[in-house]
Amino acid sequence: MTQLEHTAPRARGEEFLERLEAGVLVADGAMGTQIYDRGVFINQCFDALSLSRPDMIREVHASYVEAGADLLETNTFGANRARLLGHGLEDRVAEINHAGVHLAREASRNQAFVGGSIGPIGVRGQVAGDYSIDDMRAIFAEQAQALLEAGADLLVVETIPAINEMEAALAAIRGLDGDVPVVALMTFDEGGRVQSGQSPEELVDRLVTGGANLVGANCSVGPKPMLDCVIRMQNGHAVKLAAMPNAGLPQSVEGRLMYMASPEYFGKYAKRFVRAGVRLLGGCCGTTPAHVRQMKLAVSGFVPGARTIETVELWEEPTGSGPAPVDTAGKSGLAKLLVEGEEFVTSVELTPPTSADLEPVIDAVSKLEAAGVDAVNIPEYARISPRVTPLAIARVLQERIGIETIIHYCCRDRNLYGMQADLMAARALDVRNVLIITGDPPKAGEYAVPTAVFDVDAIGLVRVARGLSRGVDAAGKPTGIPLDLHLGVGVNPGAIDLEHEIDRFERKIAAGAEFAMSQPVFDPRHLERFIEQLGRPPIPMLVGILPLFSFRNAEFLHNEIPGMNIPEPIRERMRATQSREEGMAEGVAIAREALAGVRTMTGVGGAYLMPPFGRYELALQVLDGLL
Repeated sequence: MTQLEHTAPRARGEEFLERLEAGVLVADGAMGTQIYDRGVFINQCFDALSLSRPDMIREVHASYVEAGADLLETNTFGANRARLLGHGLEDRVAEINHAGVHLAREASRNQAFVGGSIGPIGVRGQVAGDYSIDDMRAIFAEQAQALLEAGADLLVVETIPAINEMEAALAAIRGLDGDVPVVALMTFDEGGRVQSGQSPEELVDRLVTGGANLVGANCSVGPKPMLDCVIRMQNGHAVKLAAMPNAGLPQSVEGRLMYMASPEYFGKYAKRFVRAGVRLLGGCCGTTPAHVRQMKLAVSGFVPGARTIETVELWEEPTGSGPAPVDTAGKSGLAKLLVEGEEFVTSVELTPPTSADLEPVIDAVSKLEAAGVDAVNIPEYARISPRVTPLAIARVLQERIGIETIIHYCCRDRNLYGMQADLMAARALDVRNVLIITGDPPKAGEYAVPTAVFDVDAIGLVRVARGLSRGVDAAGKPTGIPLDLHLGVGVNPGAIDLEHEIDRFERKIAAGAEFAMSQPVFDPRHLERFIEQLGRPPIPMLVGILPLFSFRNAEFLHNEIPGMNIPEPIRERMRATQSREEGMAEGVAIAREALAGVRTMTGVGGAYLMPPFGRYELALQVLDGLL
């Protein structure tokens, strides 16, 4: 490609750099997340929406301007030839990039700079395969030329995972224009390294040498680990820094990405970024105009620092003379049993009633307690229909019978404020064992109207609950007393994608989980394989044991309940039964075999029985001889 005559007003790029010298600029937040929230599925080309749905893209930009953004990034993150190839749009690079710049310019109303967004090409098998350095330079140059032709004030090369790809992008841009401001943002993992292996310290000089005016990080991680990265970039280097973190760590649930960090939390971290020397601060995946507004309010009037600062932990210990959090074993009777590991713990799962009359439940639990069952666990909204809450049932059972209870707490139906309030309520009512689960979307229920909230998933809420156990809420404010909840999480040893399941389980443990409850295990070999691949489970596990009721029951669970995997040989055994009585007897026999197989496995602290349809006598039949 030939040298480009830059058609964008030089004054805008120069003004951008001058403004950075004087203070802090706030960029916008996520574009993709905002598009997705407006009902566009992720299999569509988001960049091409600048052509097909310009009003929507203009609206997103305008919402960020209203929130106070000083910089709008164009909707062109994936508008390079390689990524557009996957949508059959590789010949419309210039058209899409031109439209992206024009929409941002219209929405800015001259109140915000327009930065041409350039994302990764997709190396190592992503999108369109591997490329040579020359290939990458040509692809980046084509997009950069289109953005500059359309009048972008600056270019933002972002979410780049490897240094050779970033250097190719910078070389391509500087081959076209030696003066346009360029922001170079790498994407780091939680360990503080890019995909190509370099640390933040190792990247700075190469980015500056390549022609970047600002260097920094975006995407992949939340504010805390990103702050650590930019601090390491700043220390010992005279560079201008930029940071655009995600709203916490993204977790995928039913194809939906969910994020933990609230706008208020972002505002709190914005000041820390500025104190670390960041001049351009924005947001990436999961961030919204509300996040941008809080950042803008937080940094107004701040002058960027130029000194080394120490990193700040996500959860800060509360100040004052309040009681310290107790050890896990002291949190509940169940916690003590699991930590000591001298007994095989047993629990039975209840079916919450659709009526406020709890007497039938009390009667059933009295029999379970008399038989020697250690605890009962109470799921939430069984079969996705309205039922008495687990917290209410647990409190009544503890008062009337004195049995240990475990409540399931689902992330699906509350926002983050409501979740924290409920966890405080559990502590106030002395219900200490809480199993935190993400929950299934309500599409399988009896109602067409309810919608899911999903502010966070189980990993995010465990992290919040751990903070509450230290006496601080999600915004870092003291709560008065540590909650000292005994935190559990779900795990599925029979998952088809075992690597993904192990990764999520390890994340839950790192977030603060203290015990686990598994999906039903029908074949002990699945659990054995899971434990071998994981290594010795670092937290005690209660293994789910479900006595099947009939062949139809087995088929329904296997095919229609998320996360349930009943092996074909087990279903065939149920198929062979000739009557209801035979089916129940065979289901109990299968459950007893599974229980015997997992009982002596390393890391298994006990089992919880999941009798179908409230048939608690089946649970006692499975446990017969064990209690």
